[in-house]
Amino acid sequence: MPGSLLGTVVFFVIGWIISAIIIYVVTKLFGETEGIGTALLAALVGAIIYALAYLFLGHGLLAALIAGFVWLLALGGLYNVGWLKALVVAVIVWIVAAIVGFVLPTIVGPL
Repeated sequence: MPGSLLGTVVFFVIGWIISAIIIYVVTKLFGETEGIGTALLAALVGAIIYALAYLFLGHGLLAALIAGFVWLLALGGLYNVGWLKALVVAVIVWIVAAIVGFVLPTIVGPL
């Protein structure tokens, strides 16, 4: 399945859903009242922002910084929060996503 269009779509959808769940849980911990739909939108917008940044700027620190900044703007707008809260939420989302990304593939064990 790797390399196929179906595999790519499945990989994207699973990542999108996991990212949305992480965003949803973290924003709920900060008292936000928006539902899972906003989290799904935030995850999709983030994926699009990062994809466009890497497409136009390459895979480097500059692309990551610019994409991160733009995603903070989007996150703040979607959740109607200020800069500091959007930054704290984003950092916690990134930390949790990194942990999940490290742990999740190891759950099934060796195949």
